[in-house]
Amino acid sequence: MASTTPQTGEPISVQWRDALRLLERDLRGRAAAANTIRSYERDCEQLARWATARRIEPVAVDARILRRYLSGLSERAQAPSTIARKLAAVRALFGALRLAGARAENPADLLSAPKRPRRLPRVLRADEVSRLLDAIPATAPLELRDRALFELAYASGLRAQELVTLELTAVDFDSESVRVQGKGGRTRIVPVGEHALAALAAYLERGRPSLVAGAEPSGAEPSGAEPSGAEPSSALFISRSGRPLLTSDVRRRLRVWVRRAAAGVAPLAGVHPHVLRHSFATHLLEGGADLRSIQELLGHASISTTQVYTHVETVRLRSAYIHAHPRA
Repeated sequence: MASTTPQTGEPISVQWRDALRLLERDLRGRAAAANTIRSYERDCEQLARWATARRIEPVAVDARILRRYLSGLSERAQAPSTIARKLAAVRALFGALRLAGARAENPADLLSAPKRPRRLPRVLRADEVSRLLDAIPATAPLELRDRALFELAYASGLRAQELVTLELTAVDFDSESVRVQGKGGRTRIVPVGEHALAALAAYLERGRPSLVAGAEPSGAEPSGAEPSGAEPSSALFISRSGRPLLTSDVRRRLRVWVRRAAAGVAPLAGVHPHVLRHSFATHLLEGGADLRSIQELLGHASISTTQVYTHVETVRLRSAYIHAHPRA
């Protein structure tokens, strides 16, 4: 018997629906991020619809069937990175089934993800970061908030999701650090530089109280923001209505200041919140920080994730060599 998923109208069998529920329970038990859960569920629902159409239930799936499924994705011109992501989701699904005793093995463990071309992260030069941050005047409440927000993003290398989930108590001015709740529920303490601390102090003294009171007269947030009048949030960074920011707000406000910083000079193309994180890590590496320390500061679970910044530095040094050495 097949049920119908409300998202697509395509049938998913009862057995696959049960398997998807096990996946969600397992991911939540491992404190996976909400975005990760949604992404994995969406990718596994695609497999469930494909298998249901072929009358293949979860207990019957083997590596050969998964190869056929992934081959179909490849034939539809899915990017290698997309196929690798879907394979990771499928591996998590059958891992959850194995832990629940519904499978003796994980067939996805026998498959290798397609090789993905290495794309180096976009990184700003130190002077470009300064130009961007200095373009935020830090006078009106929203400006004070944005200056503190992006100074902290660069000073401590925080993800957008980590920025918007910071509580008021997260910043310790005495120890010049911030307590961050990262991916997988892992908590880390990250140093905060003096420029970011000064911006945070100004925001907390003059900006945030005005936002809590709804006293921002200009620079309004777009329609769709939460209505005012509710209890003030304990979030560090809030909207003019006193609600916590969303990651989409962070991206949108950064675009505003990127345009301001680029006016009349070389454009800062392709800058998004993660670029500030990439720049943080790269500038630390250039300054002599070791890779293990950078890994801890970024909250990476594996050193292999952090090693991409060594490639960024190698490319930079190669470029400097070519331009500077007389016999390069």
